[in-house]
Amino acid sequence: RHFPYSMQNPRRDGWQRALDEIAEDADTTEVILSGGDPLVLRDRELAELITSLESIPHVRRLRIHTRLPVVIPARINKELIAWVNDTALNVVIVLHANHAREINASLRDKLQTLCAAKCTVLNQSVLLRGVNDNPEALIRLSEKLFQAGVLPYYLHLLDKVQGAAHFEVGETEARHIMREVAAKLPGYLVPRLAKEEPGQAGKTLIAF
Repeated sequence: RHFPYSMQNPRRDGWQRALDEIAEDADTTEVILSGGDPLVLRDRELAELITSLESIPHVRRLRIHTRLPVVIPARINKELIAWVNDTALNVVIVLHANHAREINASLRDKLQTLCAAKCTVLNQSVLLRGVNDNPEALIRLSEKLFQAGVLPYYLHLLDKVQGAAHFEVGETEARHIMREVAAKLPGYLVPRLAKEEPGQAGKTLIAF
């Protein structure tokens, strides 16, 4: 809630600078659209941005991190499916569902439609005290995701943000929970346990 989103999420008038920087860096093969939530944009705006990315020869993948379909399943509409199918980029959509109860019939049907399109659909979760901090809850989540065509991707330890300490699950306890999950699920349904560390370029994986 304290992150300066208004300074970090330029709309169309701020895209060109980012596109120019991506075009100048031949090592950038994947572009990630993330937080806030990129799917609050209209599909017409997203399609315009994706067309610009397609024109950069070294960009091959587009990854979109979003929670919006979990909250509003109808966001997976025919326009979204159209630009996913039309782009030459490999599209990866990463959802953010934390509990099996979030995957109701409406969301499951929409996710199956999305998974039938030309994209890969993954899910990342946060380990939350009192929400999903037990093996049974995480197993049910992975099973319901897979029934909808979605693969578990990451399970994050909670970032240390103000006002959320009551949701925190310690690393030792998280390892224990995940060992039980891994003992009861096939490997492809076990998310990778990870945490964010200040100053690191990417997520830190936690062995369990």
